[in-house]
Amino acid sequence: MSLQVYNRTHSLLVALAPDAASPGWLSKGDNSWQLTATTFVGLQSVPGLVILYGSMVKKKWAVNSAFMALYSFAVVLLCWVLWAHQMSFGTYFGPLVGKPVNSLQNVFLLRQMETTTHLPNADYVFYQFAFAAITVILLAGSLLGRMNFYAWMMFVPLWLTLSYSVGAFTIWGTGFLHHKIIDYAGGYVIHLSSGVAGFTAAYWVGPRHSHDRQHFPPNNIIQILGGAGFLWIGWTGFNGGSPLNAGLITSLAIINTHICTATSLLVWLALDMVVYKKSSVIGAVQGMITGLVCITPGAGLVDPWAAVLMGMMSGSIPWYTMMVLHRKYAFFQSVDDTLGVFHTHAVAGLLGGLLSGLFARPKLLKMMYRLDCYGPGLLHSKGELHRGLRQMGYQILGAIFITAWNVAVTSIICLFIGRIVSLRMDEEDLEVGDDAVHGEEAYALWGDGERMPKPRRLRIPPIRLRLVSTPI
Repeated sequence: MSLQVYNRTHSLLVALAPDAASPGWLSKGDNSWQLTATTFVGLQSVPGLVILYGSMVKKKWAVNSAFMALYSFAVVLLCWVLWAHQMSFGTYFGPLVGKPVNSLQNVFLLRQMETTTHLPNADYVFYQFAFAAITVILLAGSLLGRMNFYAWMMFVPLWLTLSYSVGAFTIWGTGFLHHKIIDYAGGYVIHLSSGVAGFTAAYWVGPRHSHDRQHFPPNNIIQILGGAGFLWIGWTGFNGGSPLNAGLITSLAIINTHICTATSLLVWLALDMVVYKKSSVIGAVQGMITGLVCITPGAGLVDPWAAVLMGMMSGSIPWYTMMVLHRKYAFFQSVDDTLGVFHTHAVAGLLGGLLSGLFARPKLLKMMYRLDCYGPGLLHSKGELHRGLRQMGYQILGAIFITAWNVAVTSIICLFIGRIVSLRMDEEDLEVGDDAVHGEEAYALWGDGERMPKPRRLRIPPIRLRLVSTPI
């Protein structure tokens, strides 16, 4: 065959062959949405929580708080692709965890994720990384204003490996709770675990400086609203990306997310106005967060009217635990949870998980999972009450396991790190804040953090007066 004929034949075969960049199993629509959803979730952390944390704390802790979030985002990504993703979703290695191997090979990343999806593994790796990163950053909200940054640098990869990966594998992977717990997008895996772990770590790290604990005003209310906005809108990807396709469940999950969030915000705001006679901006943000958290375990699995009820409960029950029980009981007072992550995430996440076991509709469960392994929500278990009760039992069991594991493992991690470096900053550094830790300050206001130069003395030559006698 001449070279000219070979070239023509080769060109024809290439033209007739499927596009190698878009194999037959790949859906460009699903792929585009999944990457967009992942971007939404990433923006919740950077810049969302970076801005929120940097604004909600006292001015002297703005840099440190924001930097804890930024550092976590970077470190979690490297740990995730090197070992943690496979520990969370990879080959079965035991009832608690998968094999810790890396996810960096093109052969793996560009392969179809599952036969039931139309996405490459690369999409799922990055999407689940964004989930893992925000979990660690949410946890940090309990520790702002006093944790030694070097201790935090060690804490992040250890907690991701020993705690988050186990929770993800047992519920979402192939662990012992697989296909038992209804946790659509992370009410247990993300929010309950971050709230419990943050509260536990706050106990071991110790409280803020006494003056900071008594007087800790936010440094920028407007920026708080900006960071909160990234969280709220970013939750479109958080709950909208979990079905791994751009289908009906995705649409339902997104509208339910925003309905529940708006309801929760308004209920929290109303309680503040009734009890404290003032409408609190920070209170409204807290109510927004609890609504987002509460709907997460069942966002695509419940009806919109159920989302409204979940919003009413997420705006009132965490409000009560934070504003009443926290101030009333010594147990809560003994632990300095800086931003109240226990209430906004652990309480709201637990509430959402239990309500998902109550309100989950059987048809939506089958649309989402294509399996009949989950029992119907207890409210929809007509003729199958035993299955509804069993599912509610699994929801309680999952909450107990996630809580117990995080308390135990977080304590062990803190005790281990404490033997290497101090978990808490020195008292002198706690008095100064960012300038002592990083040598930087948040705002370059006149006289802030600057040492004014000593005034130079002007040397004025002595004036010599000569008395001259003038004739009269």
